[in-house]
Amino acid sequence: MTLLPDLPQNTALLDLLRRQGVPQESGAYVYEGWELHTHPDLVERLEDLAPQWPVLATFGMPVLAAKGIAAVVAWGMGVLLVRLPEAPAESLESAEPCPPLTDPGQGWYSLSPWQSELPSAESKRLLSLLIQHALSYAASLSEDDSTDWQGRPVQASGQPQGKAKVRRPGRDKGRRQGRRGRRR
Repeated sequence: MTLLPDLPQNTALLDLLRRQGVPQESGAYVYEGWELHTHPDLVERLEDLAPQWPVLATFGMPVLAAKGIAAVVAWGMGVLLVRLPEAPAESLESAEPCPPLTDPGQGWYSLSPWQSELPSAESKRLLSLLIQHALSYAASLSEDDSTDWQGRPVQASGQPQGKAKVRRPGRDKGRRQGRRGRRR
């Protein structure tokens, strides 16, 4: 199951994620019925960078979207893919590209979610601003002009809201049984 709508603006991303998605009902790394393809720490980082936005589980990948249009994807162990109208500031550390999404002219950029060259607070601030910019840009690609009570773009109608659940293996004795993460 995917929560990201099958809209023309999402086609390239959904095609890529669908090809790598592995349905999985149980096991160490289950993400809303799919094998998790993102490190659990990166899922948490994405949630910390955009705490007001629901994370959509999409074929085992966490995605942020505005008005149903994908804006940010947490990928693998250390990649944030962001959809922007222009390349991000050169001061931000890029990450490995993710073709065909990050090919020139596609509008997706690959960044390090940790920005090791910057102090932690500055890294979080800059990445949070960039994610908000990506969400605003994604919303502008939608034909839906509705906003929520705070003036922010709404998710596509009928989309569940909230954080997706990730099962992560216990850290003790290397067991492969899943357990719930920290409560917030």
